[in-house]
Amino acid sequence: MQESWECLFGSKITNTVCSLTLFRPDASAYFHGMRCSWVLVLGTWLLLHLPANAAAKPHVISFGKTTTVKWLVGLDEEKAVDLKVRPLFVDTRVKEYTTGPARDITDRLFVVRRVFRLNDALPEDPATPARWQWQRGGWLLVDRMTGRVTPVNLPEFDALYSAASWYRDYVAYCGISDDGRKAFAIVAQVGRRKPLLKKQLGSIELNGMPDFACRAPQWQRQPARVTFPGQGGERTTFSIRGHVIDLVNDQEEEAEATE
Repeated sequence: MQESWECLFGSKITNTVCSLTLFRPDASAYFHGMRCSWVLVLGTWLLLHLPANAAAKPHVISFGKTTTVKWLVGLDEEKAVDLKVRPLFVDTRVKEYTTGPARDITDRLFVVRRVFRLNDALPEDPATPARWQWQRGGWLLVDRMTGRVTPVNLPEFDALYSAASWYRDYVAYCGISDDGRKAFAIVAQVGRRKPLLKKQLGSIELNGMPDFACRAPQWQRQPARVTFPGQGGERTTFSIRGHVIDLVNDQEEEAEATE
């Protein structure tokens, strides 16, 4: 057996001696060579399979200390409002900056609102002091098992004007058209590119203030429904059955209320 290991790794016996040993015509040499081959096969198998079957290293997801920064809003960014910001750590490294509470989607996934700093310096401005401006972004999807952080695809979502409300893996919000003149009731689902619902709510005149398109939609369960409050006090409700969304009219709401 010792000679087999020396044959494999070439620590003491040269390649020529190894070849002569493997092809020695007597039976003992034949079985000796077989053992040498099996050791090589076993070693290769262990190298290929052990790393794949080894337990994955757990990732540590945590949030840092909350700080308050100034966020410039308004049509001319003339008003400064307080924005609470905290870092998102993955394995002790800052991955992103976030604001607001995190929302669990499953026992493995959660979402949180992203914030970032934007370079506010003009080309002719001096390099120092640096000019940075905090901005609110979209939503991030965080996987506790893999430590992966990815943006959530939200069609027509406006980082300034849209207030999002989550239920299960659904999110409801008021989307804004590209020209900024129309508001849409939108329901999206994590993992799907296209929204489950996109219905125009009416015209809108933006004023540069946060969450102005509409207040955050309200959810209810059993049956799953979401209500979009309009700027004029009107309310539009939709029922959700998997990937199917239907408009709930006033008569249906009154009939359920009397039951």
